[in-house]
Amino acid sequence: MPLLNTALAGAHLLVVDDQPDQLRLLIDLLRNAGCRISVGFDGSQAYQRALAISPDLILMDVRMPRMDGFAACRLLAADPRTCGIPVIFLTAASDLNERINGLEIGGVDYVLKPFDAAEVLARIRVHLIRAKSTQRDEQDVSAADTTGNGVLVRAAIQHLSQRLNDPPTVEQLARLVGTNEKRLSRAFRENLGQTVFEYLREERLRIAQTLLSSTPLSIASIAEEIGFSSAANFATAFRERFHVTPSTYRDERRGNAEASQNEPAVDAD
Repeated sequence: MPLLNTALAGAHLLVVDDQPDQLRLLIDLLRNAGCRISVGFDGSQAYQRALAISPDLILMDVRMPRMDGFAACRLLAADPRTCGIPVIFLTAASDLNERINGLEIGGVDYVLKPFDAAEVLARIRVHLIRAKSTQRDEQDVSAADTTGNGVLVRAAIQHLSQRLNDPPTVEQLARLVGTNEKRLSRAFRENLGQTVFEYLREERLRIAQTLLSSTPLSIASIAEEIGFSSAANFATAFRERFHVTPSTYRDERRGNAEASQNEPAVDAD
């Protein structure tokens, strides 16, 4: 499935689990998808290795000796050197309050064991794509900031990237980054040339393009993932922005990829 794995190819993942059999399953799955893998056996190793190697994403069990996954996530989220690394909890701990706690302390997702391989890969793709989009936007803001408001925009972007499917209002977002609605709106216009709503809509549709191209997620699942109220509303917004339906866009991208793969190799003289 080379087309579906393009978003994973070359990504560096830190996999943390104290059970060797679970580690082997995950390592085989992720290597077959083209990922580079580093391994940890408890939360302390997860934190130390994240500092050392700066992985693109961490896939971490919760219940481990010495330091559990939640404690490690708190350290990662509090450290400026690691706070931008997405953490997905992959665990048999199925209690609802425990799952909510994992998300509130900084985890971006929660997958229950026994896991489905396709679901794990799809969730990893989604969060790698989001993280890359956030990094790109923050770099754009850094280059454009001439007013001192860039830090507000970067903080707002970071929060929105984790809440695309349920974003706060502009007023709520302003409070979350320590300012008022008027100043935050002005900061977005000055740094990005967009309102907060325009940025959010554009970012959702940009991520949708990537998900359509590189994952097998259904149109309805992508609409839900990026925060549209229905697949129909998503399709309308996508068609208005890109002048093509999501299904047609996916078919065209896959057709182009397959044609490129089937081109005969040309020997250099």
